[in-house]
Amino acid sequence: MRRFACLLLSLFPLLATGAPDADRQLAASLLAVAEKRIPEALDAVDQLTREHPNFRLAQLVKGDLLLARAQPLQTLGNAQGPRNAELEQLRDEARQRVRALTDPLPHDKVPAYLLNLDEGYRHALVVDASRSRLYVYANRNGTPIRVADFYVTIGKAGAGKEREGDNRTPVGIYAVSGFKSPRELTDFYGGGAFTLTYPNEWDTRLGRSGHGIWIHGSPSNTYSRTPRASEGCVVLANDDLARLGQYIEAGKTPVIIARQVEWVALDELGARRNDLAAAIEQWRQDWESRDVERLMRHYGSDFRAGSLPRAAFAAGKQKANAGKTWIRVGLDRLSLMLYPERPDFAMVSFVQNYQSNNLSDRTVKRQFWSRENGRWTIIHETTL
Repeated sequence: MRRFACLLLSLFPLLATGAPDADRQLAASLLAVAEKRIPEALDAVDQLTREHPNFRLAQLVKGDLLLARAQPLQTLGNAQGPRNAELEQLRDEARQRVRALTDPLPHDKVPAYLLNLDEGYRHALVVDASRSRLYVYANRNGTPIRVADFYVTIGKAGAGKEREGDNRTPVGIYAVSGFKSPRELTDFYGGGAFTLTYPNEWDTRLGRSGHGIWIHGSPSNTYSRTPRASEGCVVLANDDLARLGQYIEAGKTPVIIARQVEWVALDELGARRNDLAAAIEQWRQDWESRDVERLMRHYGSDFRAGSLPRAAFAAGKQKANAGKTWIRVGLDRLSLMLYPERPDFAMVSFVQNYQSNNLSDRTVKRQFWSRENGRWTIIHETTL
């Protein structure tokens, strides 16, 4: 019994005050085991399984506690015989839930992707598939500050969506486009769904397919989920989805999904931001120069403006500049985000204020920049 108690406590240390009630109840049960208060431990886990009868992980621990009266247990789910795939999934869930507590993120590091968020973005969401975790970052004067995190499930086949029906969660940068209430959906989606902008322009250019990638809740009779159980969506418990909703603004909140998040110190984040920002500023100045040859050096050989190839884009600039005596370009609400797993690839968005002697307009643009041989160039541009 003592060995089993130590084993369980190593898997489920007492949770922090802010943890979900169900996790606290489970931790209380395991603490009672460690202190040889077995009746209390069973009472605690009994209450948990009554309140959350489909919390399979709690049911597994309850079964182990009952079995521990008769024989020593060596591992969570003391099953004998061939490997049980469902049991392994429950163990994975246990490991991921506990990892958030036993392997905390360094407080002095942030995701490498949030280089600069315009003040219009109050929060950003970052999903780390390797940790089954969704992190919420507040935008404090351009500095990302972690304010919440949640256990999540991703696609059955993991991360890296390429085609419709592959049961993978996409990797990339998206935004919350809207919210579907439970009234619009079946109970499969629980407390509702935040829709995402997958596929984005870059996904489309690469030929990735699929649709309906959402952040949504769980069926009302389900509490826990294995780390990989969805058809590609990011899935939370319903109470967590409700908490997450307070940080989301439809049409604004960015969502970055990575197989494994890269964490960097704030000074490193600042250096990467300044590097990309300097390239953007030089592009802006060269546009104002009215020298099309100088301007086009900032566009890669495979650049496209929507579906327009580089050569046609350059010809259009040459024709337009023929009638210009001066050009002024202002960039407002500039946001810079590095792409997951590609430190030399970035998504840039801004409001462009263009003025010249014969034309003035204001447009919203999104660009994808790539750095090759130490130099940033634009490879895709879309007017939104």
